[in-house]
Order: sequence, then structure tokens, then C-alpha cells
Amino acid sequence: MNFPILSSLILLPTIGAIFILFAKSSNDKYQSSKYVALFISLANFLLSLYLWYIFDKTSVDFQFLENREWLAGFVNYKVGVDGISILFIILTTFITPICIISVNETIKHKLKEFLIAILIMETFMLGVFCSLDLVVFYLFFEAGLIPMFLIIGIWGGQRRVYSAFKFFLYTLLGSVLMLIAIISIYWIAGTTDVERLFEIGIDAKYQNLLWLAFFSSFAVKTPMWPVHTWLPDAHVEAPTAGSVLLAAILLKMAGYGFIRFSLGLFPIASEYFVPLIYTLSLIAIVYTSLVALMQEDMKKLIAYSSVAHMGFVTLGIFTMTEQGIEGSIFQMISHGLVSAALFLCVGVVYERHHTRLISKYGGLVSIMPRYAIVFMVFTLAAIGLPGTSGFVGEFLVLMGTFKKNFLVATIASLGVILGAAYMLWLYKRIIFGEIVNEDLKSMLDLKRFEILILFSLVIPIIFFGFYPEPLMNSIEASVENVLDMYNLNITNNLAYKN
Repeated sequence: MNFPILSSLILLPTIGAIFILFAKSSNDKYQSSKYVALFISLANFLLSLYLWYIFDKTSVDFQFLENREWLAGFVNYKVGVDGISILFIILTTFITPICIISVNETIKHKLKEFLIAILIMETFMLGVFCSLDLVVFYLFFEAGLIPMFLIIGIWGGQRRVYSAFKFFLYTLLGSVLMLIAIISIYWIAGTTDVERLFEIGIDAKYQNLLWLAFFSSFAVKTPMWPVHTWLPDAHVEAPTAGSVLLAAILLKMAGYGFIRFSLGLFPIASEYFVPLIYTLSLIAIVYTSLVALMQEDMKKLIAYSSVAHMGFVTLGIFTMTEQGIEGSIFQMISHGLVSAALFLCVGVVYERHHTRLISKYGGLVSIMPRYAIVFMVFTLAAIGLPGTSGFVGEFLVLMGTFKKNFLVATIASLGVILGAAYMLWLYKRIIFGEIVNEDLKSMLDLKRFEILILFSLVIPIIFFGFYPEPLMNSIEASVENVLDMYNLNITNNLAYKN
């Protein structure tokens, strides 16, 4: 195609943000800005679906390539997609309009600026999944910190400034090492072109240090234990839409980075550091699940559950099996949908009762039956009930892990049990029982726009739970290609040593 569809996909939200910035608002509530933001985000979602429709799912090559000289010829603006990245693009464009609709009553001031931040954020997130040059990837990867920093710091809760700076410093510190690694790769290989680096490879003697440098950034962003402590604070203080973006998409950028760069560029180092990944993943799965059991704040509980679920993702990626990697990708897509839904459910009751403490609720099934039904679907999806998308990802990850290490898989399975414990206990305390707080009786059930956004998440969660083929068909060829390149590098390295 001659039409630059990927650049259009990346830049359209920013064009919308610029339009909102300079457009005159029709009233004090900036309703026109909201409609423009929603129109732009929906147009981008439709464009991404068209991209998926014309995408060749049997090809292992990057498609819709755009390559333009940039930065005096040393770095090129190069973008393209394969079967892995295209699913994250669709997830991003699907979640963004949901975030925009959700601000209907949650953002009371500076709505125009908030919408601009969300649209700019969408541009940076899409850039991450499309980038085929390490420098371009790094710029998009780091630029995403800025709008999220502002979303938490301006529209967050009482401790918003502390949480925003903690989020920013944690993620920036880890990424500084990745920048040094990218500069080193240019010095070693003479290019930062990802496709070119896949072809020529990186000398084994440099891989361990470079892998650790990239790991320092991805581990914080995932987040892996013990550098996960910024996430609960960020979620608790962020507005609902900010929490949705953070959990549904930002965490997935690191998982995508592990597959694309850790396995793709540093296969020998990845093999060497498998015990480290297994250890940290198991701690994340078991320890943070136990921590989640002790939480009294709904948002903190869901935040810790995200750390546990992302532990399954990193575990699956580094099994280096087809089931493990495909399961980790499916788990990231599913978690993006389910975590977004759970944070939106918390936002619904918080806007009515102005507290996230679990002890302040109970008996909502009798006054909010529609809310109880959709919350039940999302709770069951979070614990991986068969028939929901959460089951498919966890099942494949555990299958891949059992193939590689029976003990690791057995310990990881405890996470499924613990996940059921903290999520079902959360649901029981909020939905069932007697109404002990008289103020709850005045709470209204789901409004029209809340039904719209929550049921738009219920549908894919159940659909892909019963019929995961559309997603699996998209990633199958690309995952096989990743594994083929990985195994070839490992084999060549063993032959060289012998």
C-alpha cells in the first residue's frame, strides 16, 4: 500500500488533540471537546479494524512498512506491524474511546486538557507497537510517561503528586539504562533498525549486559517484583480513565518489549537468564496474590492482582514454547480488557459513594442488580473461569510451563487458586450480604453510558473465551517466526562453542 496507514493511525489522535486545543468550546463543560475526542478515537478504532482485516495473517514478515530517513541519516523513522503487534494496536484503539466515554461524570475540571492528554497518550502507545527502529521505539516508550504523569498529577487523588513522581522516577530510571544499551547497539552493529538487527544478530559476548539494560526498563514497566511498588500508588491516585489506560495498555508495552527485543535481539542472554525470570515471576504470582488478599482498598486489590497476572505473562514468554508465548500474548489482551472493566466497576461505585474501602459496601445486589451481573462476569474472567478470555491465556501459559519445568508450573498454579480467593472474597463483600450502610440505599444502578462501556467489554471477554481463533490465527505465524529465530541462534551458539 502506498497510503501511510500506520502513520495515519499514530498521528490521528494527535491531530484531534490539536484541534481540541485550538477549538472554542461551546459551553463551560466542554461538551464539544468530548464529542471531537470520541469521534477521533472511534475513527482510529475503525481504521485499526480495517488494518486487521487487510493484514496477511499467514505472513511472518512485517507489513505496511514505512521507512523514512531521519536524524541526519543515522536513525530512520521506520514502522511496521506483524501478527503480534497488530493485536496490541487494536487493544489500544478499543480502550481509548471507552476511557473518553467514562469521563462523562468523573472529571469535574479541565476536561478539555484531560481529553488532550488521553489522545496524545494514544499516539505514543500506538507508536510503541509500530516502531521498527530502537531509537523510535525508545522515544515513543518514554514519551508515554509525560501524559500519564500529568493525568495522575493533575486529576488524581489526595496523594497524586507523590504517586505521579514515584511513577515517573521509577520508569525513567530503568529506561536510562535501555537508552545506553541502544547507543551501544548502534556502536556494535552500526544500525538501530530492528529488522536489520534480526538478520545480522548481536555478538554473544555483549548480549548479557544489553539484555539486563533492556530488562531494567521492561521489569519496571511490567511491573515485576520487587520494582512493582509504584503501581498500587499510581492506580489508587489516578482517575478512573487513567487507571484503565495504565492497566490495560501501558503494562503491555513491556510485555511486548520482552517478546520483540529480549527474545528477538538477545536470545542467548534470554536463555541464560531464564532462572531469574522464573524466580521473579513466581514471587510476583504468589506473593502479590497474598498481598491482594489483605487489601481493604478496591483499587489496590485490583492493582496487586495486575502484578500477579503479569507474572503469568513473563513466565509464559520465557518458557520459549509456542503455547507459552501465545498464552502470554492472549493473557495480555485478556488482562487489558478485564482490568479495564474492573477499574471501571470501581469507578462506578466510587462516583456514587466517594470511597473505595471494601468495608463501606455490602448488599449491592439488592439495589444495583445490573451492576452485580456485569461485575460478576469480570470477576469470573479475572480468575480464569472457562468460557471467559482469562481462561485461555492462563491455560496456555501453564501448558507451556509444564513442558519446560514441572515444579515452576506447579507453584504458578497456586496463583490461580489465590486469584480465585481474593477476587471472589472481594465480590462477596461488596455485592452480597446485608446493607449495613444506610447511605447505600440511595445509590442508583448503572446509567446508560455505564451500561454501554461495560457491555462493550463483556462481549469480547465472553466471545474470545468461547472462540479465541481470531486472535490465535493472527499471532500464530509471528510467534513461530520468533521461536524459529530464537532456536536458530541458540543452535548456532552451541555449535560455535563446540
